[in-house]
Amino acid sequence: MNTSAPSPSPAPALDKAYNPQQVETRIYAQWEASRRFHADETSDRPRFCIVIPPPNVTGMLTMGHVLNNTLQDILVRFHRMQGEETLWLPGTDHAGIATQNVVEKALAKEKLSRHDLGREKFLDRVWQWKDKYGGIIIAQLKRLGCSCDWERERFTMDEGLSRAVRECFIRLYQAGLIYKGKYIINWCPRCRTALSDEEKIPEETKGKLWYLRYPLKGGDGHVVVATTRPETMLGDTAVAVNPDDDRFRHLVGKTVVLPFVHREIPIIADDFVDPKFGTGAVKVTPAHDPNDFEIGRRHGLPQVVVMDEAGVMNAEAGPFKGLDRFSCREALLKDLQDQGLLEKTEDHTLAVGHCQRCNTVIEPYLSDQWFVKMKPLATKAIAAVKDGTLRFTPNRWVGVYLHWMENIRDWCISRQLWWGHRIPAYTCGACGHIMVAAEAPAACEKCRATDRIAQEEDVLDTWFSSWLWSFSTMGWPDDTPTLRRFHPTDVLVTGPDIIFFWVARMVMASYFFLDQCPFHDVYFTSIVRDMKGRKMSKSLGNSPDPLEIIDKYGADALRFTIISLAPVGQDIRFSPEKVELGRNFANKLWNASRFVLMNLADATGTIAQGPGPLDRLSVWDRWILSRAQAAIEAVRSHLADGQYKFNEAVKAVYEFIWDEFCDWYIEMSKPALNGNDPERRRTVQQVLLTVLDTALRLLHPFMPFVTEEIWQKLPGAEGLLMVAAFPTVDPTLVNVPLEGEVRELMEAVRVIRNLRASANIPPGRKVTVRVVGGREASPVFERYGEMIRWLAGLEQLEMVSAKPRGHLVGLMGGTEICLNLAGLIDVPAERKRVEAEIAKIEKEKAKIAGKLDDQAFVSKAPAEVVERIREGIAAYALQLEKLQAYLHELEAL
Repeated sequence: MNTSAPSPSPAPALDKAYNPQQVETRIYAQWEASRRFHADETSDRPRFCIVIPPPNVTGMLTMGHVLNNTLQDILVRFHRMQGEETLWLPGTDHAGIATQNVVEKALAKEKLSRHDLGREKFLDRVWQWKDKYGGIIIAQLKRLGCSCDWERERFTMDEGLSRAVRECFIRLYQAGLIYKGKYIINWCPRCRTALSDEEKIPEETKGKLWYLRYPLKGGDGHVVVATTRPETMLGDTAVAVNPDDDRFRHLVGKTVVLPFVHREIPIIADDFVDPKFGTGAVKVTPAHDPNDFEIGRRHGLPQVVVMDEAGVMNAEAGPFKGLDRFSCREALLKDLQDQGLLEKTEDHTLAVGHCQRCNTVIEPYLSDQWFVKMKPLATKAIAAVKDGTLRFTPNRWVGVYLHWMENIRDWCISRQLWWGHRIPAYTCGACGHIMVAAEAPAACEKCRATDRIAQEEDVLDTWFSSWLWSFSTMGWPDDTPTLRRFHPTDVLVTGPDIIFFWVARMVMASYFFLDQCPFHDVYFTSIVRDMKGRKMSKSLGNSPDPLEIIDKYGADALRFTIISLAPVGQDIRFSPEKVELGRNFANKLWNASRFVLMNLADATGTIAQGPGPLDRLSVWDRWILSRAQAAIEAVRSHLADGQYKFNEAVKAVYEFIWDEFCDWYIEMSKPALNGNDPERRRTVQQVLLTVLDTALRLLHPFMPFVTEEIWQKLPGAEGLLMVAAFPTVDPTLVNVPLEGEVRELMEAVRVIRNLRASANIPPGRKVTVRVVGGREASPVFERYGEMIRWLAGLEQLEMVSAKPRGHLVGLMGGTEICLNLAGLIDVPAERKRVEAEIAKIEKEKAKIAGKLDDQAFVSKAPAEVVERIREGIAAYALQLEKLQAYLHELEAL
């Protein structure tokens, strides 16, 4: 009876060319069908968790999404392959203003507004739009290869998260941290809603400073005030001066008459006034300026609102009623000029706030709004960064974070929209009492009225749901198994542009509700720019469609390229053509794998067997296995917690696969594969299989599709590569001294190849090389001569005592490597070619050297330009020296 194990089937062949469009869809379907993306909260394995920064439900994949989500997927796949219970929790954000704007634009095409429909029908339309288009970006993330736990996908307005938002609001209100009041807020007249300070984007603008004359009551002179927003003068309720300013001390307590509306307003003294700004006297508009609002509160000034929510002047604006705010400015300035009340105009550069969403100029506006007191929430979030509980990569964002947190202002959380989480506050129409509750109260808790209780019309800022994301997505406020198992999460990967909007607020929310920091690391991604250094945006038309790039090059190629271009803390300059780098690497890997599999047709080994006993391995086998350990160590260290050197990790894998495995070891293996020693052939087959298996596992987090496709065809591969063990270093295979020797051999081969190229000798032509011996000569020529002959295409390799004539010479350290030119070239033709090349270089050298002779040029040119010219001259001189030496050798033939 034969009890031996059956021989494995021959390795399946790979197609001649890699076709990512065919492979990627099929491989992703395999992954999803396996449910290996799904995390098991009952498992006792070590766990790893990331929550995705939820893209807007209105969103389409951008290059920023590609970078951010590729980085997350690398970490998730890396930890999953280490046997950890890995949860990458996905979802989308309802994106209040953005989504409402999209649907309102669609209604406008039907000549309708949301007010025509009414609130309920409008919200029905938004939900219909969300159901139709909201899943697009999720499908696009799958195209990219993202291995999220799609069974746990959340939406910031699903029932569970809506309940969490209500609970959050109620608890903060009960703790005295949410309040309602009339304050100056940032108002967008186009979006018709309040905005937080973080949603106001300042843009440096070349404006004007207008000097206006306010007549003193009684007709005995005037006071001149300077302003950048003259239209708001119609809402002035005082003129303020600094109490220490002697120029105006005699005017404090007097009255001026406001032009056009004829309102009598006092001249007051307040320490806030800067005597150096303008004339030292400033207009005070409490309803239209945050600083004036505070002055007004200190002095009990009236608050006069002179425009409506659309930025149109109202009845308080007197003769300018009905004009848009900027049209009012023009008309008002003309009338002031006509009446002799415009003293002068100066150019003035200032930062003008714009709406983050629509770029409309923000209007400071007095309004009833809801706010969160932030200072009490910030304390623990500040301490977390200072004591190292929370780390930032790059570290420079620590200072930015702390400065904002230590100077934090209250957060305006109400928005005048319909799409969003409606504020769970109810006002009794009978007595005005406000109640905060999860459900509508049956009766007023103060006066017991039952028939006039109305819910707040406003909705909450989108970020009010997003700041709960790390734990609301896991079932909070319930104490769920998922929450207990996976919170706090491990790392957050996000853009630095939302460090205040989201990162800081998440930390504060998690500490308040769970007394936990939501993650221990935050990795801030690079900004993706075009080749001119401009940030990619739809408005500039410089943002390529990632789906078109994936269709052309494949997802792996895009992932590899964008990670390769993204050093920690540095912006990326990207163009679609650069993705050829990733496509070329995928093709190189495919072709090398195809070579290996073709040469395993008669092999009996599997990936589980490893490379075999060390004593059966050749120098080249032991070298590539040692280099594999170096690559493993590099990838592991670069992806370790707190490091996140993604580009260095992928560079280490790339150099190992492309340079060492494909370009060197595969060539080194061919003599054994094509030789007459069956045992040696089997050993090399097993080493090739082992190293390819290691390479595919190392590369999988970065390029998951192509690696999965190839790995499944390796002898002995079972299941999916995405859950196969990530390689660990085997110390018995590390041989640093041997690596040094083979590096010397490789350098010798490079020198010979360069000599061949210099003499235009075809790669297939056999040549003779003579190495000048002596104490300075490298021992690799004698020790590994046979392999050098094979790799360099030599007919003969000889050691000689002196440099022979008629040879082209290259140096490797102290070793002279001499290529015999006899019989290999057409000497007269080659001399003619070299002489022409020398003449061409001398002409170019003289041309740029002439610039340095021009003292006017040298004195005016930037230092770096002059230095580049000097470097160019030195490079030409070196080329000429080499060509002259080559010509000298040709004369000996």
